[in-house]
Amino acid sequence: MANANIADSDLYAAAMRAAAGIGWRRTRLADIAEEAGLSLAELHARYTSKEALLDGFFRHIDRTVLTGAQRTKDDEETSYRDRLFDILMQRFDALNPYKDGIRAVVRDAGSGGIAEILCGGCRLLRSMRWMLEAAGIGTAGWLGGLRVKGLAVVFAATVQVWLRDDSEDMAKTMAALDRNLKRAERFATMRSPFDRRRRDEDAPDLDAEPAPAA
Repeated sequence: MANANIADSDLYAAAMRAAAGIGWRRTRLADIAEEAGLSLAELHARYTSKEALLDGFFRHIDRTVLTGAQRTKDDEETSYRDRLFDILMQRFDALNPYKDGIRAVVRDAGSGGIAEILCGGCRLLRSMRWMLEAAGIGTAGWLGGLRVKGLAVVFAATVQVWLRDDSEDMAKTMAALDRNLKRAERFATMRSPFDRRRRDEDAPDLDAEPAPAA
C-alpha cells in the first residue's frame, strides 16, 4: 500500500536497498517506489529520475552532517585540520548505513567510478564547500574555490578506502583521512586554501589553532 507521507530519508534508504539487491543500473524507478511503499506517481512528484534522487540523497547527507557540525565549528581549541577531520568523519558516519547501496552505485558507474558518482552535477564540490563552512573556513573568491577543490581531492581519495573498510571503528578510514589531509599540506597550492586568516601570505600548517574571534 502506498504511503505518500514517507520521509525522504526513508526513500533514500529504499533506493540504496534496491541498489544493493539488484545493482544500481538494473534498479528502475518503479523498483524504488515499490521498495519505499510509494506509487510511481507519488515518486514522480518528488524525483523525475534516478540521478535527481541520487542528488537529493547527497544533499540529505550534507544536511545531516551540518546539523551536527556546529560544535566542531565553535570549538576554538582545535586546529583547522582537526576540524576538517572531525567533520569528514561525521560525513562517513552519515554514509555508513547506506554503504552497500553506495558500493552498488559505484560498481555500476562504469569507467567514471566514484568520481562520476560524487562529481555528478558538481555535487562533490558543493558538498565540500559546505563542509569547509561547517569548519569555520571561508570559501568565497578564487582562494575559497581552491580550498573546495583541495578538500574534494582529500575526500574522494578517502572514499576509496572507506568503501573497503568494514570495521566497526572505521580505523582504516580514519588513518587514510589523516594521511590524506597531511599529504595535502605538502603542496603549496593546497596549504594556503585551507587557511582563512591570510589571503596573500603563505598559509600556516593546518595543525595551527584558529585565531580567536575579535
